[in-house]
Amino acid sequence: MVNNTLSSLSGDAVDLLRDLIRTPSFSRQEDQTASLLTKFLGTRGIEHSRIGNNVFARNRYWKEDTPVILLNSHHDTVKPNSGYKNDPFSPEIREGKLFGLGSNDAGGSLVALLAAFLNFYEMKDLTGNLLFAATAEEEISGSQGIESLLPHLGTIHSAIVGEPTKMQLAVAERGLMVLDCTSKGRAGHAARNEGENAIYRAMTDIEWFRSFQFPRNSTLLGPVKLTITSIHTENKAHNVVPDSCHYIVDVRVNEHYSFEEILQIITAHVSSEITPRSTRLRSTLIKSDHPLVKAGVKLGKDIYGSPTTSDKALMPFPALKIGPGDSARSHTPDEFIFVAEITEGIDTYIQLLNLVLHETLEQG
Repeated sequence: MVNNTLSSLSGDAVDLLRDLIRTPSFSRQEDQTASLLTKFLGTRGIEHSRIGNNVFARNRYWKEDTPVILLNSHHDTVKPNSGYKNDPFSPEIREGKLFGLGSNDAGGSLVALLAAFLNFYEMKDLTGNLLFAATAEEEISGSQGIESLLPHLGTIHSAIVGEPTKMQLAVAERGLMVLDCTSKGRAGHAARNEGENAIYRAMTDIEWFRSFQFPRNSTLLGPVKLTITSIHTENKAHNVVPDSCHYIVDVRVNEHYSFEEILQIITAHVSSEITPRSTRLRSTLIKSDHPLVKAGVKLGKDIYGSPTTSDKALMPFPALKIGPGDSARSHTPDEFIFVAEITEGIDTYIQLLNLVLHETLEQG
């Protein structure tokens, strides 16, 4: 039987997070943390399943033909950068801060969501079902994370995605599309007036990317943002006019544009060959009248648009991103989360779910 007092839920959550921090879980290498999570659930009598490095569980009194809320966060991390002064795998608590790789992104959200799931696990009077999923490969938007798990989970009506948002409501999220661009010219000798320099042609297009403004702005996410992040040629000789120039564009899309529309506008204005690496990570928006959002507003939380991308982008149903911690700490040296933030996160998740699980989960 799970002890569901906030104090005990928080204590168990912090202990689990410390175990997760001790265990390296770089993207595509999350097998050990997946095993930790299955052990944690198993020792508490929670029936669970594992597919690859994704672990999931359903509430005990699952009701057929009843709306389902997915509680999802990820247990993979990036690799620690060179600026670390602390041991990234040593979960020390100092001055109320729990240090360690993945503590903020997104370990705090993961264990807080799991604690909230445990709080409701044995309840019989819920008007909906809860499905907890700890998933892999979020940091690299890999194919063996949430995307590979969803086909095994059945119909899902909505989701809470645990990411550090200071427990505010990230209702919208920018989409991400990376473009590989190639400008073509004609080789020639640099000492003579011959050839067509592909770099110069690329510069014309790059200036368009730098100055063009998409007309439809978002009150939540702002304008579409185009950023050149890399440029190079295959040319190693100083005296040869290059016949091709390659550059990369990072495209952050608001909810007013599809990737197809963005590509159509770009190709109409530049001469370079444009190849998108992926069109999977689309911009998302959960409506303000959705029960999850209405419940969050009732709790006094603010609505905002998130500039960063998460697994929310891969979910074909309404999803609210909310979690303890601060996105500004993610991927930084000596990453940390306040222990009090984890406790607050558990409490807020429970209050949020109470408002919807004891009322109605019909979609807004």
